[in-house]
Amino acid sequence: MKTLESITACFDKLTPKNHPHLVQKKSTFESAFASLRVLIALLVCAAAAFLMVGGTGLAGFRPQAPVTVSKRTLTFAERVFYQRAIEEVYWGHRIWPKENLRPKPSLDEVMSATQMDQKVEDYLRDSQALEVYSQTPIAPEQLQAEMERMARNTKQPEVLRELFEALGNDPFVIAECLARPVLTERLVADLSADDKGQRFAMLRAQAVGSKFSITTLGTATYVLPEISIPDVCTGDTWAATSTTIAPEARTVHTAVWTGSEMIVWGGQGNSSRLNTGGRYTPSTDTWTATSTTNAPEVRQLHTAVWTGSEMIVWGGADGTILLNTGGRYNPSADTWTATSTTNAPEARQSHTAVWTGSEMIVWGGADGSILLNTGGRYNPSADTWTATSTTNAPEARTVHTAVWTGSEMIVWGGFDGSILLNTGGRYNLSTNTWTATSTTSAPEARLLHTAVWTGSEMIVWGGFDFGSLLNTGGQYNPSADTWTATSTTGAVPEARIGHTAVWSGSEMIIWGGNSNTLQSTGGRYCAPAGPTPTPTPTPTPTPNPHPAFFTGETALGGGFYYLQFANGTPFGYYSYLPSRNFIYHIDLGFEYFFDANDASHGIYFYDFASSSFFYTSPTLFPDLYDFSLNTWLYYLPDVNNPGRYTHNPRWFYNFATGQWITL
Repeated sequence: MKTLESITACFDKLTPKNHPHLVQKKSTFESAFASLRVLIALLVCAAAAFLMVGGTGLAGFRPQAPVTVSKRTLTFAERVFYQRAIEEVYWGHRIWPKENLRPKPSLDEVMSATQMDQKVEDYLRDSQALEVYSQTPIAPEQLQAEMERMARNTKQPEVLRELFEALGNDPFVIAECLARPVLTERLVADLSADDKGQRFAMLRAQAVGSKFSITTLGTATYVLPEISIPDVCTGDTWAATSTTIAPEARTVHTAVWTGSEMIVWGGQGNSSRLNTGGRYTPSTDTWTATSTTNAPEVRQLHTAVWTGSEMIVWGGADGTILLNTGGRYNPSADTWTATSTTNAPEARQSHTAVWTGSEMIVWGGADGSILLNTGGRYNPSADTWTATSTTNAPEARTVHTAVWTGSEMIVWGGFDGSILLNTGGRYNLSTNTWTATSTTSAPEARLLHTAVWTGSEMIVWGGFDFGSLLNTGGQYNPSADTWTATSTTGAVPEARIGHTAVWSGSEMIIWGGNSNTLQSTGGRYCAPAGPTPTPTPTPTPTPNPHPAFFTGETALGGGFYYLQFANGTPFGYYSYLPSRNFIYHIDLGFEYFFDANDASHGIYFYDFASSSFFYTSPTLFPDLYDFSLNTWLYYLPDVNNPGRYTHNPRWFYNFATGQWITL
């Protein structure tokens, strides 16, 4: 019988989101109009800039590849302008999960002008320091070769094409603003650790506060390269991943897919635990290091999720203690912010985490002495934690996997302290309930494997069965509750544990892990096309949702109810609308509708004095009651506006904790 100690010893041996929202529509229109104005302004500025710097603005519309022969230079402001154009392309492709309760923000909301300037300063400073270090500037031939490498090796040609177009298809601008930052980082990474830590760092520090000057060698000649088209993804096949300036080899780390890059972070390296990471951008086939400024402390066996704008890292172990801390990484700005620890779940490692659209759900793992089937729900908007249900939850386990399907979290595999598991559970967030998964044709029991969600299936791969490392896997279809094995032929990555996997939209990308030696390699698995799902008619919403929280309501007839809570607080008179999302409240001298499930919607108040509704924007405050959060917000009459209520909640009551909070 295996124990937690034995698996630890074994691991050590291998090492290392129904009412039309008129105000919201207006906001969306205004946002779109504002974006249009910005776009027009940018186009005008871009045209002017192109004319000023050599008349190459129409180069991208010529049938042949443009050639630039110029001694042009770019001002810092021009470089910032082009950097913004690049960031707009990447931001446009970053995944905003459909479950997210609010619209995708603009780039300006996630990346400030100061941060944009800093990004340009960083690559210029590195380039300038390299020039001094090597006593020669980066040659035009090197930048041309870098452009050709991107065009030849791109895994997302459509994104690379957008990047070229965003830079006016101007080879000079592409060379200076796209190729130079990438090439500079690679050259810096190629320096020895000793050089980078001493002489190069000194030269870079000396560049702070100085005027940036990028030297060119004579007349620079650039040709816009032709973008290649990668092989079509063939179902149930494998291909290798790039290793060019990949992060150092590691295991039991984390990875997320943002839509435009895969972000790898943390884990166990060959000699120490890490708080470093890398961002792999398939459009340019390049790796870029993540910032370590304000990054969480080193850790392994932690978790990470992608929210649409941030990667949230949480938990794990630093080698000495277990952690319930974490960090929120913004890849646009390359910055970190710490997560709250108030009411956070107990410290743990080898747990799982998924993103639901508004919350990160953490579940399972080990606290150092026992295995857990508990968890927590973290809301990054409020920076708060809420506990998960344990009723009918799967048995406690560690080193398992979990995915989010859009409505459920599916947990599978792992170790229960005695045996390996090929069992799992499906946690429904809206009902706070668990259902077991089928074991028929399921992959063999395992731990330290990976799992991804494709949009219709969960793919499990790799891991350890106590006898050997695995490079096998299975695809689980929750609609049919069935399993299908993955291919074991072709360029299948070598068997491994403690690796990571992400779903890019068409492929599962495996990276890192332990195959008796730590790896910086990986594989790309193209899943076979599944059967086209038969559309199911949308059922007519039934009234009377009767949330479980409304226990004790009194039916008055005619569809009306009255409720007074057990603690004596009256909720009052109300009826349920045909939409399950809204309740119609009819007492207290006013009427209002409020959304029962979605915190991104506001409240429709009816003002008897003016005989009109007014809408309270969710940007001012959330719903009066949100069933998913089990919270109630109280408002007081506005003494300056009779018949209306204050715009800010005065009291907040959380029924889960039984606590009042004054806001």
